[in-house]
Parts: sequence; structure tokens; C-alpha cells
Amino acid sequence: MKDLSDCRVLIVDDVKTNVDILVEALRPEYKLSVALGGEQALSAIDRHPPDLVLLDIVMPDLDGYEICRRLRAAEATRELPIMFLSSLEDVKDKAQGFEVGANDYVTKPFEILEVKARVRSLLKAKAYADAVRAAAERDLRIAREIQTGLLPADIPAQIAGMGLEVDARLEPAQHVGGDLFEVRRLADGRLLVAVGDVSGKGIPAALFMAVTMTILRSMARQGHPPEDILRQLNEELLEQNPRGMFVTLQLLVFDPVHRRVTCASAGHHGAARITPGQAPRLVFASSGRVLGLLPAGGFASETLAMEAGDTFVLFTDGVSEAFGPADELFGEDRLLARLEAASGASARETTAGLLEAVRAHAAGTKQSDDITIVTVRCAG
Repeated sequence: MKDLSDCRVLIVDDVKTNVDILVEALRPEYKLSVALGGEQALSAIDRHPPDLVLLDIVMPDLDGYEICRRLRAAEATRELPIMFLSSLEDVKDKAQGFEVGANDYVTKPFEILEVKARVRSLLKAKAYADAVRAAAERDLRIAREIQTGLLPADIPAQIAGMGLEVDARLEPAQHVGGDLFEVRRLADGRLLVAVGDVSGKGIPAALFMAVTMTILRSMARQGHPPEDILRQLNEELLEQNPRGMFVTLQLLVFDPVHRRVTCASAGHHGAARITPGQAPRLVFASSGRVLGLLPAGGFASETLAMEAGDTFVLFTDGVSEAFGPADELFGEDRLLARLEAASGASARETTAGLLEAVRAHAAGTKQSDDITIVTVRCAG
């Protein structure tokens, strides 16, 4: 936990006498910064984030209420402790101070011993919260490493000599997520490719994803048809699912010898197909129930002929439902338009181009869902 003597306190007051009193009282115990106005305070916080702000309210440029609002609205300073030190002693003034997000409120003239006690209390609380947060983030980093280790480790080895190109990208919205993909060479020379999306986010989704990956991998090794894999996977997930979670899954089996691809789907949307000389289109739209919630009556499969140069793009709804600044979805029309520009591109170029288009559409908007893209191209 951070030593309190290493904590920085920012004093914001336009009256130098008040600043001098606080500096004299707090300098022996903490690192100090001073701002004589609102704009200067915001600039100082941006340059050197403090651990606590002692904030006057009545100032000539920006008042303390507005400064507090701005700090609470920004991601970087949302949890920054703020204590008002103000001559405004009316109850409504104090109430407004807490409404805009202050952690404490002391009226002037103040007792310096009381201020010091409250400063110490706020700094101790922040140091403890920061230590807890750091430990949680460390655990989440480890969890992400473990989850990443469940994904296919060496795709080139899986597809060697098959005449196929495969490229995959998974970007969780949080440290860990619920998206998954699998690329596995089957014993008979075919290639199984799967993309899935677990309901929810964070640790619960990541655990359900791990269970799904383990069962899927076991089923795939046995060489069952894709529809049978989905049926058995659903039965296994149903047995132990106390939280009522579910996963959508699209499972494709590529047969490069007979030039065909077979798909079975459980609640997942279609994949995109790019055929040379044709506009990209969505295929494999038919789907069974999601996995893990209800007993399924059966899953169907669909088979398409595969031509040289064909590219199939599997994706989760973190792609099609990515939000832009105006809350506009990326959508399937944009997706197909971007893929049309990628006609003739390699699998890696197609994946990278689509991901770049999603990011451009988001224009800095915080990612709201996991993003997974798997591209398979018939090169031969």
C-alpha cells in the first residue's frame, strides 16, 4: 500500500492566506501542489494527478462545483477524492457539494486539526482502495493469460499442406471475456473452425468460455459431424449451469479435398462469404438454439461447395454491433461493404482490414463487447 508521505495533495484557493495556512499545516506530512484558480487546478491535475484535492468553491474563473463536476465526468479522475473547504455554510450549499461528487465538506474558518484528520482519513481510504484495485487488476491479467492459453496456439501447424489460409483475432472488451474460437485439424484431414460468444462479460463469461472450449475440443477430437458436436455440447453444458448462462456457436468443417464446407450453428448469426467476381454475402444463416439453456431437439447442418479464392469470415456481434460516437451500429451493411474492398486479399489482410474498419467506426468510443474475427481463405 502506498505510504501516505508519498501522497500528493492539491490545494485550490484564490485567497493566498488560506493557501499559506494549509501549506504550513500539511507540508511536513505530504507532497503539495497549489493552484490559485479553477483553470489552473484542472491543468495541474492533468499534468500531475494528485491523491486528494482540497477545493474552494467561490473563485473568479471556475467555481469549485464546476471543477468537481468535470473531474467526476472524466474517467481518469472519477474516483479522485475531493474535499471542499468553503465559507459557504448553508445546508443547501453543502448538499450541492455532495451532489456534484465531493467526498467531504468543511466550512471556513476551519480548525486545522480537523482538516488534517479528514485529509489523513481520505488519503488512507484512497491508498487502500488503490491497493485493492491493483491486486484485482493483477489477478485479471493472470486470468487473461490463462484464458488466452486456451485458444489455438499454432494455427499454421494446424493448416499446413491443406491449401487454406486462416487468420484469427480476439479482443476482449475487458481484461477477460466470453468470446472463443477454435481451429483444429481433424484426423481425416478436414479442418474444424468455430466461433462462439458467451452471454455476459467478465469473469463469469470467461469461466463459461473455458468450460465450452474444453468440451468442444474433446468433441472435435472424436470426429463427430458438426451438428452432433453441438447437440452433445448442449447436453454437457446443461448439466452444470446454475447461473443460466448460454453460448452461441458457429461451427464450420472445411474439406479441402472435396472442396466443400459444412456448417452447423447454435444461435449464432451467419458468416460472410467472399467469392471472386461476386459481391460478399452472408451464408449459413439457419441456426438452432443457443447452447446451455434448454434441451435441443436437434441441430441441422448445411453444406456449400467451396471454390478457389473463396473466403469465409466468421465473427461475433462485437463486430456487427460495435457502436460509433452517435450510438450507430457498425452493422452488416458496413461489414459487407468493407469485405467487398478486401476481395482477393489474404486471410490476414481481410481480418486486419475489418478490424480497422470497426475501430474507425467506433472513433474512440469505448468497446462495449468482445470482438472476434476468424477468416478462412481457400488459397488453392
